[in-house]
Amino acid sequence: MDIVAFGAHADDVEIGMGGTIAKYAALGKKILICDLTKAELSSNGTVETRMKEAEKAASILGVKRISLDLPDRGLYMTEEAVGKIATVIRQYKPKLLFAPYYEDRHPDHGNCARLLEEAAFSAGIRKYMEHSEVEAHKAENLYLYMINGFHKPDFVVDISDAIGQKLDSLRAYESQFKKSETGAMTPLVNGYLESVEARERLFGQGAGVAYAEGFISKKPLLLSYDLLGE
Repeated sequence: MDIVAFGAHADDVEIGMGGTIAKYAALGKKILICDLTKAELSSNGTVETRMKEAEKAASILGVKRISLDLPDRGLYMTEEAVGKIATVIRQYKPKLLFAPYYEDRHPDHGNCARLLEEAAFSAGIRKYMEHSEVEAHKAENLYLYMINGFHKPDFVVDISDAIGQKLDSLRAYESQFKKSETGAMTPLVNGYLESVEARERLFGQGAGVAYAEGFISKKPLLLSYDLLGE
């Protein structure tokens, strides 16, 4: 795999980096979305509904998707959780890893990032889980995407040509983002998709493009091209 993007719940990855995923999938890159939980505690929708919506969203983006079935609101630093995530990293051997940014109103999102950081390190240790059937693997980089909130990114990715796919993938989650007479009134059904689109527009304007997604890097970025363009 070129990229494995982790989220605590189905729709996390789409909110934070759906455009980037669509862009690189269209270029032929191999990408996997891994949801840590099945979002069984969501105010709206059922597990079955969310799974169907998640598969539809992945299809729109042109990528594969799996779920680890860890407990919703139970993403804690346990040996089991770290081991499951490390196994995914070893099995798919991605070049790049993505997770939610730590600063977020939902604790599961920050905990997802902390778990992934631990698992990414452990996955590269040869003697960790040495009886495992999959060999150790160390990804090149871990980048963090934004779900809730607007933070200063270390870099942005131009998604001007993929903003439509990003929004369509989010609209696939009707149980989460569409108001219904029987559903609970949550922040997600009150202009949330519009706020996500507005954020990506602002990131894009800052970089001189129509739309962009922002990311935070765990280590300094190395530029491999001539800054003067010569």
